[in-house]
Amino acid sequence: MPNQTGYQIYNRNKYETASPHRLILMLYEGALRYGAQAVRAIEEHDISLTNKSLQKVQDILYELLSSLDLKQGGEIAKNLQQLYLYMIEQCIQANLHKDKAKINEVLGYLQTIKSAWEQIGKEVAIGKA
Repeated sequence: MPNQTGYQIYNRNKYETASPHRLILMLYEGALRYGAQAVRAIEEHDISLTNKSLQKVQDILYELLSSLDLKQGGEIAKNLQQLYLYMIEQCIQANLHKDKAKINEVLGYLQTIKSAWEQIGKEVAIGKA
């Protein structure tokens, strides 16, 4: 039991001490992980796990949506807002129809955005150095 408590403390600290940039990156990583899990669950005909995994992806997308600053983010934030809403709808449809292609489409968008977000982090870090 003490190890589990230590692990829980470690996980909580990992999130509490992360920079805003890192937190967003962690959300993308989580969405990608749960999306891949949903694809595997469909392949294994595990309806319950498919549903749970896709709901987690949707929850993360809603969190990303709520983190947007439409005033400061301008056109980019508005475009991301529309893309997040589209991906949420694709997840709903994928869940209803157990459609791997829709999940893979979402995963492609998420990977692209995550890669861009990583690049932004690198450029900011270089600028600070």
